[in-house]
Amino acid sequence: MIFKNYSFIAIIYLSTLLQLSCGNNEEKVAHKTDFESKEGKDKLIEANKIYVKKESDEIDQYIKHKKWEMIATGSGLRYMITQKGSGVMPKTEQRVRLNFNVKLLDGTLCYSSDSSGVYEFVVDKSSVETGLHEGVKYMHVGDKATIILPSHLAYGLIGDEKRIPPRASVLYELELLSVK
Repeated sequence: MIFKNYSFIAIIYLSTLLQLSCGNNEEKVAHKTDFESKEGKDKLIEANKIYVKKESDEIDQYIKHKKWEMIATGSGLRYMITQKGSGVMPKTEQRVRLNFNVKLLDGTLCYSSDSSGVYEFVVDKSSVETGLHEGVKYMHVGDKATIILPSHLAYGLIGDEKRIPPRASVLYELELLSVK
């Protein structure tokens, strides 16, 4: 009988402690999460701005070293038409066919249509790099172009986990073969 009384008292005591500790933790966690969330987001945004600026400066230095005259878009993409074509320009939802080379800025060839064949995708609809969608819209059929995609328009924070490293700027040499 004494054991049952102590068990009952222990259960009540533990339940009370659990309720009190949970209540306090909820308040602390909610307050801490709100604070960390805002502060964390602000720090992340600032760090990203610094990285984007640094990457942009590196791309600009690369272009200057090559003595290229490239056009910079608002997104950070740089492009230049190296050979003029006379065909139409692609629009959203049209299928494009391209010859391509994908390189890192150190010159490493990562992918090429010479080995993998002509590349096709639907503009603004297919799952390809955001910058590639943007870049082909500056071209006419028959154009050859060089475009540089900063990492946020290319393979992003993790790369492609094969040949493109994390946060890599990527250079595309493109030839727009057709638009359907």
